[in-house]
Amino acid sequence: MSNEAGFSRRDLLARAGAALAAGEMLSAQDTHHVHQSVAEEKQKGPYRPKALTAHEYATLQRLSDWIIPADERSPGALAAGAADFIDFLCAASEEMRNIYTGGILWLDRAMQQRHGKNFVDASPTEQTALLDLIAYRKNASPELNPGIEFFAWVRRMVVDAYYTTPIGYQEVGYMGNRAMSHFSVPQEAVDYVMKRSPLG
Repeated sequence: MSNEAGFSRRDLLARAGAALAAGEMLSAQDTHHVHQSVAEEKQKGPYRPKALTAHEYATLQRLSDWIIPADERSPGALAAGAADFIDFLCAASEEMRNIYTGGILWLDRAMQQRHGKNFVDASPTEQTALLDLIAYRKNASPELNPGIEFFAWVRRMVVDAYYTTPIGYQEVGYMGNRAMSHFSVPQEAVDYVMKRSPLG
């Protein structure tokens, strides 16, 4: 399938994967194509990883659930398919797949040194203890730096994946690019600005 510019969806996915691996932001068009491709895969049945092993995919799912957990406001990144989005992009970019494979290997080794088991098999308390170490750059050390870099990467991608889905849109109140007959600034926004304004 090709778009109006003559690019196939595969070309767009490869471009998106390369952009992310280079640390660039995905365009709205690229994000849409990835989500659309994942949705088409899910129409055939439960999503099956394309790039990551079953163990790596399960670990990525667990990480996404820690990053944006389900709560009273939203079903969370796991339900939104953040891991599916990331795996699908990894299938289009060997460099990105290597980031996830290497990062998950680091997590497993770090957890094995501490508790003798892989990250996904560890208890929630053991998992959060390790994530608390690598979630903050203030903990930088030669031992933790690879984990810190990987967790920053996965956290950014899970958030991107989540907030570009209908679930994420709904959470932030995004109404889409459509005409509105009337728009008014919420009173709480006006009050907030006026409290901090020298004119208020």
